[in-house]
Amino acid sequence: MSDADQPAAADRSRLAHPPPAVANTQPPGSIVLARHGEPALSRKIKLDARAYDRWWAAYEVGGILPGQTPPEPLVQAAKEADVLFCSTRRRAIETAEALALGRTFVRDAMFVEAPLPAPHAPAFLRLGPKAWGVITRFLWYCGHSAGQESRRTAWARARTVADRLVGEAEAGRHVLVVAHGFFNGMVGVELTRRGWRCVHDRGFKYWSTRRFERR
Repeated sequence: MSDADQPAAADRSRLAHPPPAVANTQPPGSIVLARHGEPALSRKIKLDARAYDRWWAAYEVGGILPGQTPPEPLVQAAKEADVLFCSTRRRAIETAEALALGRTFVRDAMFVEAPLPAPHAPAFLRLGPKAWGVITRFLWYCGHSAGQESRRTAWARARTVADRLVGEAEAGRHVLVVAHGFFNGMVGVELTRRGWRCVHDRGFKYWSTRRFERR
């Protein structure tokens, strides 16, 4: 190899001793997980298991009850947010629209609720949607998925979502997610495992928020 093919001495020095990486001094942003507003579909009914499956299907495509006012903590979180994500379910989209006030937000199916497949049960067993929700969630957690997304797959999705939110926040952006109660809880667990702490917890009711910051 000729001298012309050799890197210059200064270039060789830079290759051997690269400059130190520049530290990211941007403080991390916050992550706020919010639940959607109250759905329009009534819960004041009694259903057997098969009817509950149909009720849940209607719930999944329905919107929120008109005339609701977002609480101030959620309104403030929306104002502070640099990035706003929401589930692709109508109830989440309508909630995000009420908060975004014309701003752009990202709709992503990664944020949808974990499924609630009803079990096989006798027709005489008639319960309200809330009671069926507790039963089906417990059974789903124990492995009953009825061909829908399993607990294992939902946890994998929650981990992917948590990594995405942490990436946004560590770049210095404040993040707001408008999604669903149980799946938000799963994502919250994953954020905690990554060293994020819930500093404001307003529970899991409609319009509620949980704010996470880096420890």
